[in-house]
Amino acid sequence: MSKGLKRAAVAFALVIAAAQLVRPGRANPPIDTARTITAHADTSSAVAAVLDRSCSDCHSNHTVWRWYTQIAPVSWLMAYEVAQGRKAVNFSDWAAYRPERQRKLLVESCRDAESGKMPGPYPLLRPETRLSTADVETICTAAGQAERTQR
Repeated sequence: MSKGLKRAAVAFALVIAAAQLVRPGRANPPIDTARTITAHADTSSAVAAVLDRSCSDCHSNHTVWRWYTQIAPVSWLMAYEVAQGRKAVNFSDWAAYRPERQRKLLVESCRDAESGKMPGPYPLLRPETRLSTADVETICTAAGQAERTQR
């Protein structure tokens, strides 16, 4: 190996090691179960189970921080994605949304699931989060029921 390549490898290793010292916040705020979508979903609906399995890591206060979320730069990316996901919709604080907003969020969830936008690349790391055709149908059925209720 050439001297320049060795120096570059050492510099790269030092940068990666130093990056481990920059730790993003990964807190899970407390959950009031009475405010979750599970508490507010129709008991005959399976949507809460689908959302919990496939969406809760980014869209709830029940994020499971896996081992790879401890390693920079993945830790930074995951902390950012979770913050953005909770900002878009937080199924742990479903009661905070007005009924009109809840309906809109379900419709948006249906569109995102149908288009493949959600759950994005996450199933590469967690295959159990993949949405099946039946899962997408469950989300869209709940969205349709919510829209019919509004009328």
